[in-house]
Amino acid sequence: MAELTRDQRIDLLKDLSQVPGIPGHEVLVAKAMERHLSGLVTTDYDALGSVAFERTADDCQGPRVMLAGHMDEIGFIVKRVTDEGFIKFHQVGGWWDQILLGHRVVIKTRSEDVIGVIGSKPPHILTSEDRKKLVKTKDMFIDIGAKNKEEVEDFGIRIGDPILPVSPFTQMTNPDRLMSKAWDDRVGCGLMVDLFHRLEGESVPNHLIAVGTVQEEVGLRGAQTSAALVEPDVAIALEVSIAGDVPGGNPDEASDKLGDGPSLLLFDRSMIPNLKFRDLVMTLAREHNIPLQPSVMARGGTDAGKIHMHRTGVPSIVLAVPTRYIHAQSGIISLADYEKALDLLTVLVRALDAETVASFRP
Repeated sequence: MAELTRDQRIDLLKDLSQVPGIPGHEVLVAKAMERHLSGLVTTDYDALGSVAFERTADDCQGPRVMLAGHMDEIGFIVKRVTDEGFIKFHQVGGWWDQILLGHRVVIKTRSEDVIGVIGSKPPHILTSEDRKKLVKTKDMFIDIGAKNKEEVEDFGIRIGDPILPVSPFTQMTNPDRLMSKAWDDRVGCGLMVDLFHRLEGESVPNHLIAVGTVQEEVGLRGAQTSAALVEPDVAIALEVSIAGDVPGGNPDEASDKLGDGPSLLLFDRSMIPNLKFRDLVMTLAREHNIPLQPSVMARGGTDAGKIHMHRTGVPSIVLAVPTRYIHAQSGIISLADYEKALDLLTVLVRALDAETVASFRP
């Protein structure tokens, strides 16, 4: 199969974003990526579940280039079932408590999906003081319509079962805008699949390995173990960035905008990028007329934070697609931004020959 058409690209993003995969439960995402890459790659796994894809036709002996996109999404797990049949839950990954009440969720059991809602009191019975209070996750519950604890058990629900928001993929009235759960980081997974289709039959001056990592949202864990599996000479983390172009947005906190192109992360809590690698990305973007948004993130980190510290160090950068409402039930991306990120990733991979990668070292 040659490069994906736009419709195929949208179908890919729909499929990957809708697969359930909270930290520790990413196997279905890995299988979806395997399905979309069938015939193009060989596959290997580390012991945590991160999956590495190598192009079957890639016999180049050049530098080992690692692409990393994490497969996990934020969600919850079942913590306790009350005698009355309500589900108490624990966050897995970072949520803002205020956005949770009243939203539908799905509990993934061994046999079936169980739909519920994060319960909330109607405003009619709240005092004026209660309305001002922020309800904490520890005080919330999920109502699945069960009569009691025994019926919950009959539904097959167990402690530790994963819980995800119900958020169908939607191509919005502006067809450039795509809304779904889990853009963080199925966008990165999609870019890797897309790139391998684009490069089918083409020789590149490096040994290209794409990795779907696990458990990024709970400590960049899969990045650490998969770096040991891949042993990269250079790494590119593919991520989302925070789009601040909304009412009340502050460019000092989040300057990226939807529709203005991909983002290059210049600083985050986990990594300062290799400066020569950073400059190469900026130069290539300018030479190929690809819009690029420089970005700084004071809090948070990416898989590159672990990968760049592997052994004696791996020159690394983060290329991202601006996304509104990350770490929420539904996010919005621009398809044009995604495609520009793919264009930049393509010219970057084509440029990473042995001499260029060697130049990143002091």
